[in-house]
Formats: sequence, structure tokens, C-alpha cells
Amino acid sequence: MTEKKTILNGTLVLDLSRLAPGPYGSMLLADMGADVVVIGGGRSGLPIESYRRGKHFIYLDMKSEAGLAAFLQLVDKADVLIEGFRPDVKKRLGIDYETLSARNPGLIYCSLTGYGQEGPLAQEAGHDINYVGMSGALGAMGPADGVPAIPLNIIADFAAGGLYAAYAILGALLERQRSGLGQSLDVAMVDGCLSLMAMHYSDWGQPVLPSRGKGLMAGEAPFYRCYACKDGQYVAVGALETAFFKNLWKGLSLEQPPDHMDKRTWPAMTDQFEALFASRTRDEWVAHFKGLDACVTPVLSPDEVFEHPHIKSRFPQGGAACVPAIPLYSRTPVGGQGAQAAQESAELFRRLGLSDDVIKHSLVNHTEVTGLVWPPIL
Repeated sequence: MTEKKTILNGTLVLDLSRLAPGPYGSMLLADMGADVVVIGGGRSGLPIESYRRGKHFIYLDMKSEAGLAAFLQLVDKADVLIEGFRPDVKKRLGIDYETLSARNPGLIYCSLTGYGQEGPLAQEAGHDINYVGMSGALGAMGPADGVPAIPLNIIADFAAGGLYAAYAILGALLERQRSGLGQSLDVAMVDGCLSLMAMHYSDWGQPVLPSRGKGLMAGEAPFYRCYACKDGQYVAVGALETAFFKNLWKGLSLEQPPDHMDKRTWPAMTDQFEALFASRTRDEWVAHFKGLDACVTPVLSPDEVFEHPHIKSRFPQGGAACVPAIPLYSRTPVGGQGAQAAQESAELFRRLGLSDDVIKHSLVNHTEVTGLVWPPIL
């Protein structure tokens, strides 16, 4: 059988990271076909089930001579290393970029942390909520008369963390084709949040986003917000453009549409919309607006998503574990199914030069992984 050629076919990624950002980023690379080896050891656990897809697992205690030696064998053949330690930790362990790049000049060494490798907060602890707060994003979200609304841990951990790191790694791999050299990547989740906020900094204090909860896309505009329906469920309305707003207005059986960008019309319009949407169930409204181009969709709970006809048509196999974390390519396959079997991992480790004895005592069968340990300290 001819082997399927993937985007990152033959690329070896070593993942020392824990929690969410690094494991998500390495899963993106695994979905592109990279051989991702997750290295656990000491008090650190392994990633939660959501991020084990397509990966190989091994325990190496790098505080021991044998564990460090096995790790360095892998480093010698690696293309990418991802780590999320505080800047002083990796130097103490002897696995910093300077040490490893001296062995493998082509190594791309991605340090994924909250505050980055330099700066007053570089050694400080933090989580998604802290990085989103530092970027101004958290201060711009939520109701005008309430505390900021926390957008789960999607922004810093995943978008500004794992995705930002995978993007940086792909760029470094492309550059290495020209230079033949690897490099160190300083990926800070705060920096990623700053990038995501680029448009909103200039909008802040302006009519489009005057303050939290105010403006076009913060929940104040009656044509760009969510509404409660008769059954306690919600619809999302996103009729920003004039054509879509007119379709929304017509779909609600209202007469002459006003100038929807005139804020003086918003209070009365909000009252009208709230009363109308409360008169039918969510799914009745969705069916009513189907095909009307009014930008009205259901607000789905996570357990409803994979039963929605559109999602089901794109991912008929169903379930979050089956959805590629990257866009669909026309020619090259993407996506992985579960963690790699122990036998397949053993074969990979032998090809990478690890002895049978090391493999026997260090191989992790993914069915035995019990999740992450808190705090995740190597």
C-alpha cells in the first residue's frame, strides 16, 4: 500500500508542554502528519484525552542520567521541540536552546509561555484569564453594568497560545528550508492576545466600541446580539449589513425598516426584538429564517453541536475527537484518530535509536494515561 503523504510527513516534534496551549499546538502539527512524541516524567502528567490525538507517549526522567541521555538521543533527530517551562527551569535541567541547538543546529525550539522569555513578568505564574486580562481583551468583554465576561480559555490558551505557536513553528520550518538552520521561538500568550486585539485597540473609545458592552459588536446593537426564545434557548443575530438587516426586519414581519446605524433607534428596536423572539422557540425561529439571509442562527450547547445538520454534513463521523483541528486540504490528508498504539510508538522509538530496554521501561500505553497532574512540574 502506498503511504499517504501528509503536510508534515517525516517531521519529528518533541512535546514537553502540559495543560492546554502546547498540547493543542502539537495536536495541530500531528493532524498535519508530524510524528509528535509527548515526553512526560517526574511529577508531570500527560495531556488530557482531547489533545492525545495522533501522538506517541514516553516517560523520561530527565533528572536522571539515563533519562536525559535518552531524551538527547531524540533531540538529535528532532525537527521541533515545544516546551512551556519558566525561563530558568530549562537552563537548570540542561535542556535550554543553547545546549540543544549545539547538538542539533536545525532544531526549532518553541518556548510557549504566558508572558514570554523576557520582561518583568517572565518568571510569574499565570493562566488564560491573566493573559486575556493583560491584553485588554477581557476588559472589553461582558455587559456594561457588570464584571468582564470570561470567554472560557479559548482566547489565550488556544488561539493566542497553541495556534499561535503552531503558526510560528510552520514559519520556522519553511525558513529552515532556505537557511538550513533552526531557531528559538519566543511565543508568549500575552503577545498572541495583543495580535488578536489589533482591530479593537483602534476601535476602543470610538462609536464602534466606546466601552465594555457598548457599540456595534459588544451586545448593545439590537441587530448583533443574542435573544432568549420561548423555550429558554437562544438565537444569535448578526445582521450588521443593511441588506441582512432588511431581511431580518422583513422576517420579523415589521414594517418600514429604520436606519439601523442610528443609535437613537436601538432602545425601541431592542424591546421589539426581545418581545418577538420570546414568542417562539429557538428552533422555530431557526426554521423560520432558513434561507432568508438574515444571519439568524441557533446558539447551540456543546452537546448539540455534532447533531446539527451542517456540522454533521462536514464531519459525518461525529464527535469532537474526529474533527481535524486544521482546515481541510484538497490533496493532502489531515486529521488523526486517537493516540498511537503502544506497538506503533515502540517502532518509532526504535527507528529513532532508543534501545529496547529504554522503550520497555519508558513506553506509555495511552490507555494507561490518567490525565494531567496539577501542578505540572517536571
